[in-house]
Amino acid sequence: MTNEQWTETGGAVTALILEVFRLSGRLQLAGDRLVAELGLTSARWQILGTIAYAERPESVAWHARTMGVHRQGIQRIVNELEKEGIVEFRPNPHHKRAHLVVLTSKGQKLFEAAIALQIPWVNDLSKGISPDDIATTQQVISLLKTRLQEDSNS
Repeated sequence: MTNEQWTETGGAVTALILEVFRLSGRLQLAGDRLVAELGLTSARWQILGTIAYAERPESVAWHARTMGVHRQGIQRIVNELEKEGIVEFRPNPHHKRAHLVVLTSKGQKLFEAAIALQIPWVNDLSKGISPDDIATTQQVISLLKTRLQEDSNS
């Protein structure tokens, strides 16, 4: 065992990380249930959302970086979505092999149907939580995410 001890903040961040891991698992399960009737999973829905909310068409590698995951897993799912006509690949003027991924009209309708299910669900989930508390939580998570990104770049 190490002689080092957590600082007060280090212990609090450790507890937060564990809760975020647990929350992530619960969100995956809840998301799977929520969009199952649409033939989606949380993973597919998350990728559709990343594509839908991108400011412009981007490559699979860019979407993977945005999501903080490995490109290979995203590529596999995007390839499946492309075979089903939910996304399509377009030429990338900046890279011959890294095509851009965009939603097809079928994909856009599917994403909108998922959001229509998500809105009442998330409104119910958020009852009794103050917007200020949510904003503070989001700021802390964003700061930790930024620090982890900086660590991985150095």
